Amino acid sequence: MSETSSAPQALPGADILSDYAVPTGTADELFDASGHMRPVWEPFISRLQELSPEEIDERIARGDQYLRDAGVYFRRYSDKTPGERDWPLSHIPVLLPEAEWADISDAMTQRADILERIVADIYGEQTLVRDGHLPASFLAQNPEWLRPMVGVRPVSGYFLHHIAFEIGRNPDGSWFVLGDRTQAPSGAGFALENRRATSRVFPGLFAHTNVHRLAGFFRAFQTALGARGAQGRDAPAILTPGPGTDTYFEHVYIARYLGLMLLEGEDLTIENGQAMVRTVDGLKPISLLWRRMDARFADPLELDETSRIGTPGMLNAIRSGRLQMVNALGTGILETRALLAFVPRIAEAAYGMPLKMPNIATWWCGTQSERDYVMANAEHMTLGPALSTGLPFDPNSIVSVAGASKAEGQEALADRVAREGEQLVAQQAVTLSTTPVYADGKLSARPMTVRVFMARTADGWAIMPGGYARIGASGESTAIAMQRGGTVADVWVVSDSPVQPETLTPGNGVQRLPENPLPSRAADNLYWMGRYVERAETTIRILRAYHLRLAETGNAEDVNVQQISDYLKGFGTDTDEPIPSNLIAQIGAAAGCASKVRDRFSVDGWAALRDLQRSLNQLQGTTQPGADCARAMVTLLQMLSGFAGLVQDNMYRSTGWQFLEFGRALERAQSTTLMLSKFADFDAPSGSVDIAVELGDSIIIHQRHYMGDPTPASVVDLLALDVRNPRSILFQLETMRDLLATLPHPGEAGQLTPLRREALRLHTQLAVAAPKDMTLKALKSLNKALSEMSNLLYNTYLG
Repeated sequence: MSETSSAPQALPGADILSDYAVPTGTADELFDASGHMRPVWEPFISRLQELSPEEIDERIARGDQYLRDAGVYFRRYSDKTPGERDWPLSHIPVLLPEAEWADISDAMTQRADILERIVADIYGEQTLVRDGHLPASFLAQNPEWLRPMVGVRPVSGYFLHHIAFEIGRNPDGSWFVLGDRTQAPSGAGFALENRRATSRVFPGLFAHTNVHRLAGFFRAFQTALGARGAQGRDAPAILTPGPGTDTYFEHVYIARYLGLMLLEGEDLTIENGQAMVRTVDGLKPISLLWRRMDARFADPLELDETSRIGTPGMLNAIRSGRLQMVNALGTGILETRALLAFVPRIAEAAYGMPLKMPNIATWWCGTQSERDYVMANAEHMTLGPALSTGLPFDPNSIVSVAGASKAEGQEALADRVAREGEQLVAQQAVTLSTTPVYADGKLSARPMTVRVFMARTADGWAIMPGGYARIGASGESTAIAMQRGGTVADVWVVSDSPVQPETLTPGNGVQRLPENPLPSRAADNLYWMGRYVERAETTIRILRAYHLRLAETGNAEDVNVQQISDYLKGFGTDTDEPIPSNLIAQIGAAAGCASKVRDRFSVDGWAALRDLQRSLNQLQGTTQPGADCARAMVTLLQMLSGFAGLVQDNMYRSTGWQFLEFGRALERAQSTTLMLSKFADFDAPSGSVDIAVELGDSIIIHQRHYMGDPTPASVVDLLALDVRNPRSILFQLETMRDLLATLPHPGEAGQLTPLRREALRLHTQLAVAAPKDMTLKALKSLNKALSEMSNLLYNTYLG
């Protein structure tokens, strides 16, 4: 126990708490100010003390494995390429009594109502500026104030629908607000996964601790969004910036959980003031978007012209009253740190509602008295984000005098005030409460903040009962950042009496959501994912054949070795590389497509693709030409077969699956056509037909169905015209024909689209053909026709 720490009163024999130290002057969630354990924690800690370190580690591993299996990850940014790491779950939940949470909820409801009134005024009559409660420069020089939205009233009548507050506990035990999250607050989906993982670590404790469930919160918000939708009403959707954002997993998860479409800006177009979704069944209207991107990127015509993720004309659709945005564009201004200096005054003076929970002490240095106060108290303050005096200026930049002496700090602050005047914002430093985390067999105290999520419903604000806390890294006390090693924890709101179990669908009935339309972008990515995976398999099979013959002959100039090498080079695959960069690019492209449709793609399928990528990277640089590389290709083929099996066994037979399968079938048909024209030609070198049968994975089938060794005619019969052979061209054409028959049929009723007409023609052509008809000229013509089918698919569904 350090000398600067207060010693909590540990339970007898509580080795797990032997090193638990609470810094002096800091509140703690586990122990009260007198060092006694808080009653809400006693059952949990008692049970934890009964477990051996090995048992705890096993339970933690169970929770971590769940998160990996579910595909939950965290994207860490750096100067290099952003990387993904396991979701940083702190496995000990934060426990709060129900009565205390009720007080927090009451205060947050009041604050949400105040913020709604403030933002409505900012974009409406602007009485707060007129009456002196807000300086005009707060709006005029704030990049989050969207001038085009002034005077635009949301369709629902409200600007805020889904918000969050970051709160912390003072040393005296009271709570205060650290920040408001009104732009596109993240974390609600992660809270669900925190809960699921933590309940697997402590299943018995969770079941018997009277913890309030989270599903009721999401059910209430789902109903408010209209996700259950009345007949004839278009379904709402989540608007995401795409896979590049660090919270993309959450967007995917929430879309799946609530049955919403997941859209990017390019999925939308605006026609006559109506937002429309580009789908494989044509344009479909949409009237509600749950926005998860910053507002300034939403419309490059009227907001940020450099945006590549928005939709031109979005603001026009909002003005027309045909599109509701959750939250409304422009609400990000409420996140400006400077506003914290005015909210207490506005609440009391303008609205007659003193805040039930204060926010972090913040000063807008706009008057001489405020500047004098800041000068006198500089050593107790840190500088927070400041508004600019002139553009461009990053409103999220942090200016700090940390590490300077008292005199130096005051001098630096005085210089800032002189240069920026009323644009300077000063904030008082805070000390956060601590909560227990488990590491190395012990519990230790780490700083903590809690994120409170709220959703507007027909009955008012619904509040998620707990769910999400951020835990600081060792040594942090006033700021928490996951990018610097922070973690997250579940928050259990504990009742004194049993709580009713909650599910997304109340009652015992089954409420099936209608299948949402498939956006053209999603169909495009699924189609190309199928093609890239099949292309990679073809490349691997050819590489295996090449290295097997290189190992057998030991001669790179052997006619068959050279023939395969030339064939590979024609596709940009360099045989001088045992693991060619072209192959890595193909798998990377498949994974890239899959990353853009995570809401529609199997979690196991995604994991299989990522495993394949990792295996390729490990093999690159260590695999030797010849037998070693041939063995590596066998391993990769087995992994791809596993992926294909997952797709076949696990992926729901939706329209998206049909596009993925169409892509695989078309790629296989085209690659087989090219392969036959190279290796099954009568003028090809001796041994070529053996290569063809091997590449077609049909050696055993050929032995069972044909007398003697392979010939050009027998190979063409088996790999082009045998409809029972899943590797044949005719099999792929039949697959494509059948898939197209069940896809939407845009165009005139009763008329075949050019795509279906061409698929039917090619299938019929091969179905009546004989091996002698499949000449080199015929194969080249077929390859050209197959290439044209991709263009027809684009024109029909993806354009």
